[in-house]
Amino acid sequence: MSRKVELKAITPLKVGEKWICRCGLSKKWNEEDPQPFCDGSHTKAKSEEDGKVYEYDSEGSRKEVS
Repeated sequence: MSRKVELKAITPLKVGEKWICRCGLSKKWNEEDPQPFCDGSHTKAKSEEDGKVYEYDSEGSRKEVS
């Protein structure tokens, strides 16, 4: 099953000494440490245009969705 999640943040949020992913692209989610820590993937989202919807595949490639 897949879900569409619309995220508008393109930068992480600093909480204490940790950076939390808000763009949804971080690959740092895993079973041992299931926290959404930032891995820098948000840099891909910085060039997204307002008013457009994008999807990313498992390799991080982006395409616009109509």
